[in-house]
Amino acid sequence: MKNKAITSRDVDFAKWYTDVVKAARLADYSNVKGCIVFEPRGYALWEMIQSKMDRMFKETGHQNVYMPLLIPENLMQKEGELINGFAPEVAWVTHGGEKELEERLCIRPTSETLFSDYYSHVVNSYRDLPLKYNQWCNVMRWEKETRPFLRSREFLWQEGHTVHETREEAEEETKKMLGIYKTFFEDYLAIPVITGKKTEKEKFAGAEYTLTVEAMMYNGITLQSATSHYFGQKFAKAYDISFKDRNNELSYCYQTSWGSTTRMIGALIMVHSDDNGLVLPPKIAPVQVAIVPIQMTDKVMEKVDEIRKELESVGITVTVDDSDKSAGYKFAEAEVTGIPIRLEIGERDLDQGKLVLTRRDTREKTEVLLSSDIITVVQNEMHTMQDEMFNRAKERRDAFTFTCHNLEEVKCQMEKQPGFIHAMWCGDEACELKMKEIKGTKSRCILEDGEKIDHHCVVCGKEAKYHVVWGIQY
Repeated sequence: MKNKAITSRDVDFAKWYTDVVKAARLADYSNVKGCIVFEPRGYALWEMIQSKMDRMFKETGHQNVYMPLLIPENLMQKEGELINGFAPEVAWVTHGGEKELEERLCIRPTSETLFSDYYSHVVNSYRDLPLKYNQWCNVMRWEKETRPFLRSREFLWQEGHTVHETREEAEEETKKMLGIYKTFFEDYLAIPVITGKKTEKEKFAGAEYTLTVEAMMYNGITLQSATSHYFGQKFAKAYDISFKDRNNELSYCYQTSWGSTTRMIGALIMVHSDDNGLVLPPKIAPVQVAIVPIQMTDKVMEKVDEIRKELESVGITVTVDDSDKSAGYKFAEAEVTGIPIRLEIGERDLDQGKLVLTRRDTREKTEVLLSSDIITVVQNEMHTMQDEMFNRAKERRDAFTFTCHNLEEVKCQMEKQPGFIHAMWCGDEACELKMKEIKGTKSRCILEDGEKIDHHCVVCGKEAKYHVVWGIQY
C-alpha cells in the first residue's frame, strides 16, 4: 500500500522528492531564505557520510583543520579567476555591530584563499611538503533557486586542500582523491558513477583542470557529485607559496583541491527511494535495524531485548519501537524513514518459534526461526541488499545511457527520456553552448580513455577530439 503523504515519483518527480524529505523528517524549511534546517535524521545521515569519508581521507594521510568563516576582500582578489567565478554568489559582511568595516569580508564560498594564505606562511622548504589538509565546514553561495540538500545557500561539505613539491605528486593526488570519491559512492552509497575531466567551460574557476564524479538520478537527470581539482602553481604564484627546493633554489608549490557536499543526501534519495519514502543502503544508514514488538508483554520484550543486544554486540545499529502506536503505524514509520531491516515479533511468533524480517528496498517478508543465528541472518540480508541496490541503480543508469551521432538524435532522445548521452565533440565552446539549447544539456565530463564513437562532432560535424558524456543537470 502506497504512502498517501508522498506523490508518486512517476507523476511529479520534484514534488515526490520534497515529499520524501518532509515525510522522512530529514529537513525542514527555515525563515532564512534558501537555507534549510537539518532535522535529526538528516543530520545523522550526514554524520554517517562524514565518518566513513573521514576515515578514508585519514587512511591516505590527510589531516583535518579548520579555517575562518570570513575572508578579507583583498585575499579573494589575489587570484582573479576565482573571484570572477564566484562573484555572483558571494555574500558580503559590511558592518561589525553598527560600525562599517574598513574592508568587506566575504562569507566563504570556498576556502582556497585562506588555505593559500596559510600555506604561504608555513611552507619554507621542500622538507615541509606535502601538506595534505581537509576541513569539514559550512559555506555560503547566494543561489537563485534552491532545493533541500541539492542546492541551498548555506550547505555543509568537506574541502581538501593540499600542497606538493612536484607537479607529478600533485596530479597523483588529484586522481587519487577522485578514486576515493568513486569508491565511496559505489561501495557505501550504492550509487554507480562515471568519472572524467570537465571541459574548460565547466571546470572550477582557478583550476588547471577539474576531474568529476557524475551520477544519474532515477529520472535520468544527472548530478555532479564530487570534484577534484588540479591547480598547478596558479594559487602558489598569486599567494607566494614558495620554498627552497632540493637544489636550494626558490620554487613554487603545486596545489590540489577536492570536495563533496550534503547533496550526496539528495543523491541517495533520488537514486534509491520510492513512493513509500526513504530507502537507504545498509552501509550508510544511521539505524540499520528496527525491531517492532507487536505486543509489549514481558515475554515479547525480553526476547526483543535479547535480539537487540546480540545485534549491537557486532556493531549493527538498532532501534526498538516500544511506543504505544499501532503495529501498522510503527511499520509505516520504519518504512518511510528508510531503515533497511525491520524485525517484527509478537506473542504468536514466539509460540511458533519465529519472527518476521522485512527488507525496506524490496518490502519482501521472510520468516526467520528464532533458533537461527540472528546475527548472520541480518548481516547476510544487509549484504545482499547493499549489492542489489547498487545493481538496480546500475541497470537503470545503463538503460538511460544512449549514444548519439548528431543534434537531431540528441534532441529526440532528451525530449523522450533524459539520460547520459555519449557523443563526440570537436572541443569548440560554441558547439558546447549549442548543445545547451537542447533542454539545458551540458557536458558532464570528457572520458579521457573513452573509445571514439565516430570521427565527427555531434554538433558541427567537424573532426572530433573528445568522447564526452552529456546530460541535463541538477
